[in-house]
Amino acid sequence: QVQLVESGGGLVQVGGSLRLSCQVSGTMLSGNDMAWYRQAPGEQREWVGSIYTNNVTYYANSMKGRFTISRDNAKNTMYLQMNSLKPGDTAVYYCNSLTNTQAWAQGTRVTVSS
Repeated sequence: QVQLVESGGGLVQVGGSLRLSCQVSGTMLSGNDMAWYRQAPGEQREWVGSIYTNNVTYYANSMKGRFTISRDNAKNTMYLQMNSLKPGDTAVYYCNSLTNTQAWAQGTRVTVSS
């Protein structure tokens, strides 16, 4: 019943910005600790960052200072604002709930090029 849909990915040049969205249905976002993950080609899925119900956030070191996670509980949507993008950020980005963990959705693809 719980559904997660990622969107907002695309092509962007080095140094550019992109905002990803994670639309949640079947549960109230306000009651969920959430997280973003990513998987680059040929690599394991890695944790990007988390946002908790009290809006406290944590980030992986490589993303700290460049990425910002936020949430709009009224829209049941979590966001990942990505700035100063690097080629190493190229990956498929996924969201999930830490409170009501679901199977991985299809993610949204981000490609950073020069």
